[in-house]
Amino acid sequence: MRFRPTDDQRALRDGVRGLLARRFDREALRAAVDRPGHLDRALWRELGAAGFFALRLPEADGGVGLGLPEAVLAFEEAGRVLLPGPLLATHLAAGRVPGAAEGETVVAAVDGGLVEWLDRADVVRGDADGAVPLDCVDPLTPLHSVPARGAADPVAVLLTAAEQLGTATRACELAVQHARAREQFGRPIGAFQAVKHLCAELLVRVETARAAVYAAAVTADPADIAAARLLADEAAVRGARDCLQVHGGMGFTWEADVHLLLKRAWVRTRRAGGGTEGEELLARDLLSGTDRQRDCLR
Repeated sequence: MRFRPTDDQRALRDGVRGLLARRFDREALRAAVDRPGHLDRALWRELGAAGFFALRLPEADGGVGLGLPEAVLAFEEAGRVLLPGPLLATHLAAGRVPGAAEGETVVAAVDGGLVEWLDRADVVRGDADGAVPLDCVDPLTPLHSVPARGAADPVAVLLTAAEQLGTATRACELAVQHARAREQFGRPIGAFQAVKHLCAELLVRVETARAAVYAAAVTADPADIAAARLLADEAAVRGARDCLQVHGGMGFTWEADVHLLLKRAWVRTRRAGGGTEGEELLARDLLSGTDRQRDCLR
C-alpha cells in the first residue's frame, strides 16, 4: 500500500489549492465573515465544474472517477482556507441528488444531531423535523440542532478529518510566519525557547494526523478512520489554540484570522464520528482484537 501521494494526486491537490487561492483568498474570507450565512453560488458552481463534488462519482455517471485518497486531498485544501458551505453534504450527495455533482444544487444533511446551512440549502437529506437554530460560534457556519439519529458515515468522518487536517496545517503556517516576523527585545519571538516548543508541537501534531488521515484513506478501515479523526480533531483544536498563544493578544482580535481557525475546528468536532463516538469505536475494535488473540491461544 502507498501512503504517499502520487504525482497525479499532488497535481490534483495543487489544482484545488490554486483554484481556492484565486477564488477564496483572505479578502474573500473576510468578506464572508462580514456576510454571515451568505453562500457564494458562483463559487459553488465553479467547484462543481472543477469536479470537487464529483471526485468519487464513476466516470460512467458523469463523475471524475477517483477515490477516497483524492477526496481527502481536496477536502484538506478546503479546510486549509476555511471554505464555507455544506461541502461534505453536497459531495456525498453527488450522483444521488440531481445537480449536486455540478454544484447547481446545494445540499445539507442531518449529521450527528446538527444540520449545517439548513436554511440556505436547496435539498436536505435526512429527517430535519424539529430543527432548532443555534447561535454558532463560527460566523461562517449557520447551524441547526436536531435529534441525533443513526451511526456516522465513515466517509463523512474521514473527510471531516481531512478538513481538520487542513485547518491544523494553516494554524501551523500562521504560527511560524508570526514567530519569524514578530520581534521582541530586538529578536524574532521564534528565537525564544517557549515559542520554539509551541511551533514544534504544532508541527508534530499536524504530521501525525496527516499520516493517520492519508493511511485511513487507503485502508478505509473504520478503526483507522476513527483514529485519524481523533488525531485530526486534536491537531486542529490544539493547533489553533497554540497558534493563538504565539500571536499573543492580537490573535484574539476580530481583525486576525487565527480565532476563525479555532471556531471552525470546534464546530467540526461536533460532527458525527468525532469525540466519544470515535473513542468507543476504537475501544470496541481493540477489545475484539484482544478476544481474537485469546481464541488463537486456546
